[in-house]
Amino acid sequence: MSLSAISEELGEIDGQISDIFRALSNGFQKLEKIKDSTRQSRQLEELTDKMRECKRLIKEFDREVKHLEGRNDPNTNKTMSERKQSMIKELNSYVALKKQYATNLENKRVDLFEEPGEGIGEQNVLLASTMTNEQLMDRGNRMMDETDQAIDRGKKIVQETIGVGTETAAALKAQTEQMSRIVNELDSINFSLKKATKLVKEIGRQVATDKCIMALLFLIVLGVIAIIIVKIVNPNNKDIRNIPGLAPPAQSRRLLSYPY
Repeated sequence: MSLSAISEELGEIDGQISDIFRALSNGFQKLEKIKDSTRQSRQLEELTDKMRECKRLIKEFDREVKHLEGRNDPNTNKTMSERKQSMIKELNSYVALKKQYATNLENKRVDLFEEPGEGIGEQNVLLASTMTNEQLMDRGNRMMDETDQAIDRGKKIVQETIGVGTETAAALKAQTEQMSRIVNELDSINFSLKKATKLVKEIGRQVATDKCIMALLFLIVLGVIAIIIVKIVNPNNKDIRNIPGLAPPAQSRRLLSYPY
């Protein structure tokens, strides 16, 4: 029996829920092909929004079923109840799948250990066939809350990672600028050293020239002194010219005697 034949509102809600389930199926298939963690996180957020909308529609479906329960025969009520359980079971399967992806994404970002009781193995999951409608709803709500918390932790980790990356980039930029200043200072020091070396060489050449001049003057003075000494000792030596400015040696004089 079609739900639209029972109630147009039930048929409309059922159609919306079916559309969301198809979108969730396609979304998780797309998620398997995504390798980038940031894109995976955004995809999980979109799927989470669709699951919230589906959860809201299932609640509306349940309220409408309870509203029509007194007017319908037992078989119709059983059909609507089975449809509701099928919706809850399918939603819980997507919630569990999303939780698995969120946990894997979180483990990629940080090295965290799962707390006891957080596993998603079959041994810790109650079979939907053995649970009542209220238990299924509570189970789905808990899984949605846990998944939302995992997504929030993933967002926080992403923000922290972005902050660390920003700080690292700023530090690298500051270090690069500091290295550039150091290189410029080294170039300036190297230029100053070259200039100082050239100046020292010029001073060395000037000192060497001054030493040569001083040695030549010293030899000239020694020569003049030697000539003066020789001239004084042997004034009659014709081989040595008179030194300008030096008086010639005095001639010996004889006294004249007169007879008495």
